Amino acid sequence: MSDTPGHHAFLSLLHAQRVWDTDLPGFDPAAAPPRPLPLFHAWFADAVAAGQSEPHTMSLATVDTANRPDVRTLMLHDADERGWHFATHATSAKGRQLAAGPYAALGFYWAARGRQVRVRGPVTRCTPAESSADLHARSTGALAAALTGSQSETVGSVAELHRAADAALERAREQPDAEAPTWTRYVVEPAEVEFFQGDARRRHIRLRYRRTEAGDWARDLLWP
Repeated sequence: MSDTPGHHAFLSLLHAQRVWDTDLPGFDPAAAPPRPLPLFHAWFADAVAAGQSEPHTMSLATVDTANRPDVRTLMLHDADERGWHFATHATSAKGRQLAAGPYAALGFYWAARGRQVRVRGPVTRCTPAESSADLHARSTGALAAALTGSQSETVGSVAELHRAADAALERAREQPDAEAPTWTRYVVEPAEVEFFQGDARRRHIRLRYRRTEAGDWARDLLWP
């Protein structure tokens, strides 16, 4: 264990942090709907109303070819009866990992409400038409980022990055219908969805939905 002054300062700062210094909502799992999607929609709307910063961001976990876990933060593009949607380049690290092992986990954390949602399941690629529509529903800046097309590859310098980004932004402004051939929309088809409601007294509520072989949902209350 490190014993430097810098590390002591870090630990002091770390241990001074507190969670949920606010009134948290209750959650009665017995009153939860029979399917997870309506509850996710309701919790998302509640997080927005509570002023949660960037409630549409989520963690996406995959594994590489050596079964080593990988995680990153990205944006949710939709949540419907098919599943939870996101998009990236098929040639990116996560795109390659999903091609080799099409299964993923998602994690949402809404600190303003002391809530987490976890989703796990197989991942499928949307059609090229859906991926193209997703690309062109983005802002000009987001389209420009997608048009660089080198996600997860090494870059030689910040100057090179800036040149490529500036060129892509100019192209996005001049050609709003430009295509990025590797841009792909994905759907996590939920096999499990867990809803976690934090409690200041650590009596956390965890409700897990599990997809059954018949295609409906079983619900379990889990120990925190």
